[in-house]
Amino acid sequence: MADHLTAALHRLPTPRCAYLYDTTALRTRTAQLRAALPANTTLLYAVKANGHPDVVHTLAQTCDGLEVASGGELALALQAGARRIAFGGPAKTDTELAAAVHAGALLNVESPHELRRLAALGLHGDICLRINRATTPLTGSHTMTGTPTPFGIDEHQLPDVLATLPTGLRVIGFHLHGVSNNLDGPAHATFLTDAITWSQQTASAHHIDLRVVNAGGGLGIDYHTDRSIDLTPLSTVTVPDGLELILEPGRYLTADAGWYAAEVLDLKTTHGRTFAVLRGGTHHFRLPAAWGYSHPFTVIPIDDWPHPYPRPEIHNTHIDAVGELCTPRDVLARGQHVTHLRAGDILLFARAGAYGWDISHHDFLRHDPPTFITL
Repeated sequence: MADHLTAALHRLPTPRCAYLYDTTALRTRTAQLRAALPANTTLLYAVKANGHPDVVHTLAQTCDGLEVASGGELALALQAGARRIAFGGPAKTDTELAAAVHAGALLNVESPHELRRLAALGLHGDICLRINRATTPLTGSHTMTGTPTPFGIDEHQLPDVLATLPTGLRVIGFHLHGVSNNLDGPAHATFLTDAITWSQQTASAHHIDLRVVNAGGGLGIDYHTDRSIDLTPLSTVTVPDGLELILEPGRYLTADAGWYAAEVLDLKTTHGRTFAVLRGGTHHFRLPAAWGYSHPFTVIPIDDWPHPYPRPEIHNTHIDAVGELCTPRDVLARGQHVTHLRAGDILLFARAGAYGWDISHHDFLRHDPPTFITL
């Protein structure tokens, strides 16, 4: 365990509960991804993965820009000084549409109705159309296209949409995000090549001056191990001159730059199972419960025990790491073996930098939030 993490945790008052974000890790990860990308690729960080201002600011400087999906994220992007902004999402309000155009963001338009609303607002310029294609060659945790979802325009409806495009709006590209958290590098390279080919053929058939192919994000990590998608095949993709390939990763850039730490408040065994009850839980780090998996953790020993009563401890057993909420679903990990664990020790959950705090139900039971530490 890195010394700077344990030192930061030891400085916290008890009971300790914190998110730690490492900006050096963010920069390193961005550099690794850039080195694997083909020429003519633009890298935008998907703010939805982690909207902490320090994270957004760091990635606004190291990436080419930011991808946002709400007016709140747009405000974060502007505050961070993003050089480029793309705005997507299926439920943009009129206020958000106007703010995005005013900010110079590239809009990924999701429906014919959204096109008509843009025209009615008097908003003009270059746009991309988000397309829900008939199939997708990728697998991942969430499938966005090739299946009924609220995302994008059905591929089969595209000719009619283009035939009735409002005056003043000019389609310059397509947004083709397929899945989230894909772990198959060769398949992702094939997907990117197919996205470019499909976009070129579609643009040619409809006399579109194609300039942008946005393939979204989807670069995955495995929460059970230290495995991530193999980026090597991405460099084999050819992006023609005059065409810009946009990628919008979120999880891949931030997951390994964040940790969630929670102090053990109690140790107890009921009906044959042993529970480590934490100061924290799924209201801070919801991803394990949302996806139904056990998130690995590391025990950080805290030797200080300033209390007059005996210190609960266990040896060489399996535990369920559970939170402070009044629900049996407040579980971060089940059946993980520990050699030695005491009340007052800390469980440190790695790979918590993406879709952790941002997707969690913070106000349930109104517990205090964690401390946020930027390293």
